[in-house]
Amino acid sequence: MPDDERLKSLLNVKTVAVVGMSKDPSKYGHKVGAYLKGHGYRIVPVNPSAEEILGERSYRSLLDIPEELQREIELVDIFRPSQDIPPIVAQAIELKKKHGKLRGVWMQLGIINEAAAEMAEKAGLEVVMDRCIMLEHRRLRRENQT
Repeated sequence: MPDDERLKSLLNVKTVAVVGMSKDPSKYGHKVGAYLKGHGYRIVPVNPSAEEILGERSYRSLLDIPEELQREIELVDIFRPSQDIPPIVAQAIELKKKHGKLRGVWMQLGIINEAAAEMAEKAGLEVVMDRCIMLEHRRLRRENQT
């Protein structure tokens, strides 16, 4: 797991693809995306059953995002079951190879897939598993204020 300095560095991005972002405002897959957007991040929702979330166009997969927007993605935040992670990470690796800007993949609380993490790290991506990006962002901001 990355230490706090690496987490801060990984959070120092502008554009985050949120895979599995929910249309339902009561779900964390929506709340976290809303939090990120509210804190200045550009979010790119990825949800095959939604056309739009929080006023942003939603895409079926990372590879369905238009090329010009793919180039901007620096972090992929994932809200999918652990067993669904490998193909998402494979798509993230493809984005990294094509555009070079993607820095990491972040798997939310309860999401752990060691094989996918190893695949991502071998491709040069930072990996965070089993941590909430919103909680970590809040915690690190609080620590910076003291």
